Amino acid sequence: MVLPTTYMGSMEWYRRFLANPSEVQIEVMESFPKQTYRNRCTISVPHDSLLNSQSTTANSLTLSVPVKRADSKQLTRDVEISYQQRWQHQHWIALMSAYKRTPYFDYYADFLRPFYEKETRFLIDFNEGLHETIIRLMANNVAIGYGQLAVAKNRTSDWQGLDLEPCFGNGQSILDMLFEYGPETVIKI
Repeated sequence: MVLPTTYMGSMEWYRRFLANPSEVQIEVMESFPKQTYRNRCTISVPHDSLLNSQSTTANSLTLSVPVKRADSKQLTRDVEISYQQRWQHQHWIALMSAYKRTPYFDYYADFLRPFYEKETRFLIDFNEGLHETIIRLMANNVAIGYGQLAVAKNRTSDWQGLDLEPCFGNGQSILDMLFEYGPETVIKI
């Protein structure tokens, strides 16, 4: 199965990934589609959160990783992250505000914080690092079939460059479950 790269992917994305991780390839040779989960995620925020005023729905907040100008023919693997804004700081504050009261935030925060303190040039490298970390936190025994960042030529898979946004449900990030259920996340999804 070929899946698109995602920024802290949705629960449905991880459900598909974990169904058979050794068979999954992450597509990097597609033309980079704008306004997708490749560089954004949706997290749940508490009702009393100050961040809730910026939410797209009553209890969620969309976080976007800004990218340098990407034209319609630029490959996903070549998309660079922009650091003109302090987005890393904003995302980390949002994550702390949204999840600090969850059972596993204190256990996992130190594993995720480095992604918001150092700069990574390419979006695909940033997403891959987060993905590997999330997999290790929720299921140490899952073999990551990630050696095949895909140049998926002549593929016959579930995903053929179609818009996957509707396929991933409401898009809520896997972090919602990870911080709530910890290592049991792999069972819950």
